[in-house]
Amino acid sequence: MNIQKQNHFHHNRHPAPANHPRNHSPIFSWTAPEYEYIEKHPKWYWVMGTILLGIIIYAIVTNSILMAITFILIGTLGYVYSEREPKMIQMEVNQDGVIADTVMYGYDDLKSFWIFYETEFGFKVLSLHSKKTFLPHVHIPIGDANPVMIREVLLHYLPEIRQEVNIVDRLSAVIGL
Repeated sequence: MNIQKQNHFHHNRHPAPANHPRNHSPIFSWTAPEYEYIEKHPKWYWVMGTILLGIIIYAIVTNSILMAITFILIGTLGYVYSEREPKMIQMEVNQDGVIADTVMYGYDDLKSFWIFYETEFGFKVLSLHSKKTFLPHVHIPIGDANPVMIREVLLHYLPEIRQEVNIVDRLSAVIGL
């Protein structure tokens, strides 16, 4: 967690290129892994592999070849993703919005925010409620940053409206994805 006095930042409300100019000083910034990495026990791989194999066998038996191919691809991507360690990304809050890595979420495009801080599940994210239909909630990792300080800064720009953790996020935390 860093409170930086001087740094420049981009004020565009769209994805910013990786080497974008920074024109506004961040009010608050921090670095966190892009997602919470959970080391998997070999038993986890056996359980997930067995479930996946069962679905693939079911798909073949019911002559759903497309379903079998889809789950083979899901299994392959799931394995690669589960083994990949997260990269560290920079997050910032400035007078124009919230920036995660190279993407700017302008306050004009947001309705509200909520901070989920459930340390027992490793679920520590800033959730931005977007005005967009197809991506209504954007989750930005908090990492070791102080959630109270993030909240205090964001209250100057957005209303804080309670959100509930959805079933996909809960399931991901339970099975370790």
